[in-house]
Amino acid sequence: MTTGPLTAGKTPATVITGFLGAGKTTLIRSLLEQAGGRRLALIINEFGDVGIDGEILRACGDPTCSEDDVIELANGCLCCTVADDFVPAIEKLLARPQPPEHIIIETSGLALPKPLVQAFHWPAIKTRVTVDGVVAVVDAAAAAEGRFAPDPEALAAQATEAGQLDHETPVEEVFEDQLLCADLIVVNKTDLVDAADLAKVEDLIRAAMAEGGTGREAKILRASNGKVDPVVLLGVGAGAEDDLANRPSHHDEEEGHDHDDFTSFVVELGPQPDPAALAKTLERVAAAHGVLRLKGFIDVPGKPMRLLVQGVGTRIQTHFDRFWKPDEPRRSRLVVIGETGLDRDAVTAALG
Repeated sequence: MTTGPLTAGKTPATVITGFLGAGKTTLIRSLLEQAGGRRLALIINEFGDVGIDGEILRACGDPTCSEDDVIELANGCLCCTVADDFVPAIEKLLARPQPPEHIIIETSGLALPKPLVQAFHWPAIKTRVTVDGVVAVVDAAAAAEGRFAPDPEALAAQATEAGQLDHETPVEEVFEDQLLCADLIVVNKTDLVDAADLAKVEDLIRAAMAEGGTGREAKILRASNGKVDPVVLLGVGAGAEDDLANRPSHHDEEEGHDHDDFTSFVVELGPQPDPAALAKTLERVAAAHGVLRLKGFIDVPGKPMRLLVQGVGTRIQTHFDRFWKPDEPRRSRLVVIGETGLDRDAVTAALG
């Protein structure tokens, strides 16, 4: 695998961002399958107490996603825990006898990528690692539904005299911050939209970039099931940590930020004998309570494999991803994510 120009002597790192359910983990899994023997290491961050994405990647059965190659940082946001979590994770990877040739960092779906890119100026890693590129993954179907902005015209109409956008929801704000920091934007799940909706999504992205005043254009790629040529993703040579001025954020004037606009909790379920019925229940609960994201593993009695559940809004997908291990408890657990105010008790009761 060849790459683009890189900062001499530094290990390249790619930051993969994107809102909840955009397909970041699927894209990374595709990258691992196409690694061609190249040593890749992963840092996976999630918003929630149970690490689902790291477990999905470990289940891929490929030598490039062994236990040693995956560092999982759950229950937090990398952009908020740089000193405690992120820098030590990078140092741990670089200290290995055979350090990685490329580090892939998957942020949580609610993370702001710019503070994470800024972290590469920390003395412990500044001379050793460079941000080869920031990749933002967009769920084409969710964007076409107006989940992040109603349409390009409405988005432009929100512009203030200062050239910033007056947001109505925290979802829009996070989504746009992720776009404004990106070198590449992967419009994923294109198989779920028609040509007209795909064009609308790409117009929305361009409008957000233009209104954000980035002064640059991120390349837009189309993908289905996260399949993108790794040569395109891992070889940008952006040196993003030295280009922060061209990556505006709605939080640039803040000393820090939090995620008080969102909440996450885990629901424990019993064995589920009917996956189709479970999917219907999850769809109803998501619609009734405004759930943004559902994901987890389910025990289906009589089946030797665990059922992986992935939900984005009311769009629920399930498939059996791997065999239960002999010493592994067959538990049914779902991570539920929504905006603050999501009624945990009501959701838990509806799923129980």
